[in-house]
Amino acid sequence: MPKVIMTEKCIECGECEEFCQNGAIYYLCGKYEVDEEKCEDCGTCQEYCPIDDAIITQEPVGTETV
Repeated sequence: MPKVIMTEKCIECGECEEFCQNGAIYYLCGKYEVDEEKCEDCGTCQEYCPIDDAIITQEPVGTETV
């Protein structure tokens, strides 16, 4: 399953956390993080994020596409 991550482009505005239906986004130690167990990769956080590429979906390391 793809992993949703916050990049260094995140401006910590909180829009993603506000609209996450699963409560998968939280603020810890000065930055936003994604709880992989709660995240369903629905794309809502990316939709509401005002910054391009601040939230990305990344394939797990070692995953091959055939």
